[in-house]
Amino acid sequence: MKEILEKAISKKQKALSEYESKLVLAEAGVPVTREKLARTREEAVRFADEIGYPVAMKGCSHLLTHKTESGVIHLNLDSPEEVEGAFEAIEKAAGQIDGVLVQEMVKGNREFVIGLTRDPQFGPCVMFGLGGIFTEVLKDVSFRIAPLTEEDAEEMLEEIRSKELLDEFRGSPAVDRDMLVKALIGIGDLGERYDEIAEIDVNPLIVSGSRIVAVDALVILHQ
Repeated sequence: MKEILEKAISKKQKALSEYESKLVLAEAGVPVTREKLARTREEAVRFADEIGYPVAMKGCSHLLTHKTESGVIHLNLDSPEEVEGAFEAIEKAAGQIDGVLVQEMVKGNREFVIGLTRDPQFGPCVMFGLGGIFTEVLKDVSFRIAPLTEEDAEEMLEEIRSKELLDEFRGSPAVDRDMLVKALIGIGDLGERYDEIAEIDVNPLIVSGSRIVAVDALVILHQ
């Protein structure tokens, strides 16, 4: 993990790529999508076959911090032909990239956000709240100063207005709270251990069945 951060800073990157960000988060205990970084169409097809259809594909670069607006995301790809077409479209839209991420297609009707910010007075602070397209509109979030205890993390889950979404919902099981608590504690530990990390944004964190999965992630670096 330290090597990823130091290498990025030596290159004067302002952020990690999504692929690098998820490597860091996974080591901290945050569940992330099964994914591989393809550099050719042939690799993309092979990785999609290994992961299993349908898949999602995204252009991957530390410069692509707002992928939705860049036309480099293709979802619900069901065949090798669709994967090849998406690979070519992403390369054309994105220009210079590290490669194309081939990911499992995670589906769920509940989305949350977890993250890290650094307050000038209190230092690293962990955030949890309602995610997806509602994050900026509803601002239904809670905060704690790192490091977090299990009790801190549990309290964060209870403080958001939409906390009922953590329980059984429309035939889906309750969220695995232990997994979510571990993820929040892990985010806090990253902020405590690595001064190189300025911010972390995991949005959406999708609930699939009872498990949580970080579908997109961004680690912003100190310069």
